[in-house]
Amino acid sequence: MSDLVTTRPEDVGLATPALARIGGWAQRLVDDGKLPGAITLVARRGRVAHLHVCGQADVARGVPMAADTIFRIYSMTKPLTTTAMMMLYEEGRFQLDDPIRRFLPCFADMRVYAGGSRGKIDSVPAERDITFRDLMTHTAGLTYGFMEAHPVDALYRARGVDFQTSDATLGEVVARAAALPLIAQPGRAWNYSIATDVLGHLVAVISGQSFERFLQDRVLGPLGMADTGFHVPAEKLPRFAANYTTGADGRLVQVDDPRNSVFGAPRKIASGGGGLCSTLADYLRFCRMMLGGGALDGVRLLGRKTVELMTSNHLGGDMADLGTPRFSESTYAGIGFGLGFSVMLDPAKAQIVGTPGEYAWGGAASTAFWIDPGEQMIVILLTQLSPSSTWPLRRELRVLSYAAVVD
Repeated sequence: MSDLVTTRPEDVGLATPALARIGGWAQRLVDDGKLPGAITLVARRGRVAHLHVCGQADVARGVPMAADTIFRIYSMTKPLTTTAMMMLYEEGRFQLDDPIRRFLPCFADMRVYAGGSRGKIDSVPAERDITFRDLMTHTAGLTYGFMEAHPVDALYRARGVDFQTSDATLGEVVARAAALPLIAQPGRAWNYSIATDVLGHLVAVISGQSFERFLQDRVLGPLGMADTGFHVPAEKLPRFAANYTTGADGRLVQVDDPRNSVFGAPRKIASGGGGLCSTLADYLRFCRMMLGGGALDGVRLLGRKTVELMTSNHLGGDMADLGTPRFSESTYAGIGFGLGFSVMLDPAKAQIVGTPGEYAWGGAASTAFWIDPGEQMIVILLTQLSPSSTWPLRRELRVLSYAAVVD
């Protein structure tokens, strides 16, 4: 837990009174019954200036939230998967504009939804192949079944394209997705999707290892992320938080018991889009590696130029230019997308305090992080409340965190 030792905020250009508001904000959310518990962290210039833990990890059992509580990080898995993919990129295994059908022939000759009625779907040929960059930027034309906003979403549900719950293998579920039409022409629109799960399968195909093994051997192990994995071992289950949603009466309702969770045992499928569980200290190590230009404590995963490429905007404009908002992990105006991260382009257009060039993402159970190279700042929020759109936690925490910057 040495990574979590705190320093005096003023020593890193932050104001103690302003940072103290974050703890009060989190405690009010817990006291009001909006969150079961929460952890907030603000680090700057290589040191942790704020760490606040409140509430409960498991309300029914009265287990208090702790700094080493294990959380379902869901889509905060995506940056780790993209990191693994970019490590293979650095080995010269592929180029960003290579078609993925080079390694996954099932994605050859894709078709694109073009309307339909009475249960019949019309489609047209894809104008070009899906590329690696399309997957990393969510512009491949893939979708998520749980969106329930498009006829192809319904096809995903009907055909079992779900990397969270499937008993099939990673390759089998990817093949199911490849057999269905895209919802947009590749490169034409930003649609949050299963693209990062496809990346996980590509990591396996290109490396010759299972995706889970590659991630452990090349990313998690070298970074010392000892509590991060696709399941929580039996000896660590007492530290595993419960997950909640908000019921019709506004009260918290448990939706995943840590003692009976699907995450409590190994599964056949490893979801690169949302399958990992992790802790505050572990995810901070990943963030520190990224902020350090690809290296941490003498271990280098990526080159500095690769990190710069990953955290640049690859959309040509912001997400609002390329898509209709269908998901809550980010606002669209003023926000672009890199390789595995959203990227702040214009705080004024996004109508939120921030810094151009900061990069971020979040998870379905209201977890979030962002990394600000300009301010040398890392902010992490961990809690367990689904869906992440329930409360405007991320926007509120952004304001509270940046208000503390005084130097």
